[in-house]
Amino acid sequence: MSGKYGRVGVLYGGRSAEREVSLMSGQGVHEALCSKGVDAHLFDTGLYTLVDLINAGFDRVFIALHGRHGEDGTLQGALELMGLPYTGSGTLASSLAMDKIMTKQVWLQHQLPTPRYAVLTADSDLEAVAAELGLPLIIKPPHEGSTLGVTKVNKLEELREAYQLAARYDEEVLAEQFIAGRELTVALLGKGKSTRALPIIEIVAPDGNYDYDHKYISNDTQYICPAQLDEALSASIRRLAEQAYVVVGCEGWGRADFMLDQAGQPWLLEINTSPGMTSHSLVPMGAKADGMSYAELCLEILSTACCKVQTPPAV
Repeated sequence: MSGKYGRVGVLYGGRSAEREVSLMSGQGVHEALCSKGVDAHLFDTGLYTLVDLINAGFDRVFIALHGRHGEDGTLQGALELMGLPYTGSGTLASSLAMDKIMTKQVWLQHQLPTPRYAVLTADSDLEAVAAELGLPLIIKPPHEGSTLGVTKVNKLEELREAYQLAARYDEEVLAEQFIAGRELTVALLGKGKSTRALPIIEIVAPDGNYDYDHKYISNDTQYICPAQLDEALSASIRRLAEQAYVVVGCEGWGRADFMLDQAGQPWLLEINTSPGMTSHSLVPMGAKADGMSYAELCLEILSTACCKVQTPPAV
């Protein structure tokens, strides 16, 4: 098996606010690949440089980084220049998906359902935004994940503090209409017409608060997979997840997050191009419900590693 993939680097850690999650993801992926006979080696991009990466002599890399400088297209661009095959989406799709505002604009252009929103800056009239979108609101930094900097605002007087928290992470802040209902997520594998959605997962967090602790630390959150949904609705949500993934240009693997309102309408929240791979993570859960072990999932993702930019023939 090791000869098929050559020397594999598992890129993890990094310098983003999601470093701790990435360390857990990378360790899990590394152990899984080694268990399948792959010559895999951990490489912390937060400790070592691109020069070190070149000198490591990897034949391909598995990106287990989350957040900035790992999931946002910057690393992907460097890997393209190096000619080093990598897992997941390319530079443009990674950059688009990392920006929740731009992702919404792409989805709306393709008439896909996503909650109404506004972009906040230091000069924004917060009262006017609250009046336009209504309360409650979700306030979040558009370039972060793992619910970092996210606040549910129930009262107008809470809005300023929520904006200031999100603004610690991003110059612009996303204010989003709150959709009450059931929280769902769909893991995706493949590319273009070959994209397939794995079984839907419903997330039931204590008091509906699926925050960092309930994602990665606590065991209080319940995960129902496959989600208990009408068969037609389930098929519709999976198709919508595939559309959301494809129109952004994602490939390899990813995860689409939804809210399902009380009328049975699914609303797209975001798309992740390098989702968590920890013991609490959702993509391995969806894969398991589809009959695929964690190690098999890692191997399938690794098998799709490639450079996305084609080198033109020499003149």
